[in-house]
Amino acid sequence: MDRRPNTGAAAPRAARKHGTIARRLGVDILSGRYQPGDTLPGEIEFSEHLSVSRTAYREAIRILVAKGLVESRPKFGTRVTTRGTWNLLDPDILRWMFESEPTEVFIRQLFELRMIIEPAAAALAAERRTGRHLATMGHALETMARTGLSDAQGQDADQNFHRTILEAADNEPLMVLSSSIAAVITWTTSFKQRHRKLPRDPVPEHRQVYEAIADSDPDKARTTMVELIRLALEDTRQSL
Repeated sequence: MDRRPNTGAAAPRAARKHGTIARRLGVDILSGRYQPGDTLPGEIEFSEHLSVSRTAYREAIRILVAKGLVESRPKFGTRVTTRGTWNLLDPDILRWMFESEPTEVFIRQLFELRMIIEPAAAALAAERRTGRHLATMGHALETMARTGLSDAQGQDADQNFHRTILEAADNEPLMVLSSSIAAVITWTTSFKQRHRKLPRDPVPEHRQVYEAIADSDPDKARTTMVELIRLALEDTRQSL
């Protein structure tokens, strides 16, 4: 009989534990509770205060170091780094940022990023898309129209629509940004609906982008994507 301990369930629990600690510290940093240059609590103090293991705390710190939020050195402890080193496009950091109250400046900057990337990607997609890309986008449009963007299924479809455009652009370096752009779309969409429903139906603008890409019209694909993002920013400003 195999008497080795079953660690299969313990590993996911441990991952959830240090992930929860990383999230808590990450939100505290991004919300300004801990400022650049501040020293975080030591592992003994933190683990005793929250009744967690020192190992879980150390793993959480490794996550934050990898994301550029902190630096950890022997004898100096763990300090919050300057904002310029933070990986603000990391999907976890974007999620933590929106768990606190992101500034209007940061939201505007996210839309500026989208305005730089997505119209150009849509133009490339109009030249390089395949039938598979159109089928995926078409299915996403149908889901968005059926469920709306206040529904989680509709938000997933919205993500998939924009991700497929980046994929259809057929540019490998651009695809590196796909998860970040998808995260930006998800959290800004949720953010602008936190107090009220969307003031309008955004599906028609998505359909215009789809039709331009399907027609292999890069100029129209670019201009329709610009308009889609502009209207999304206006919706978000109204919710602030």
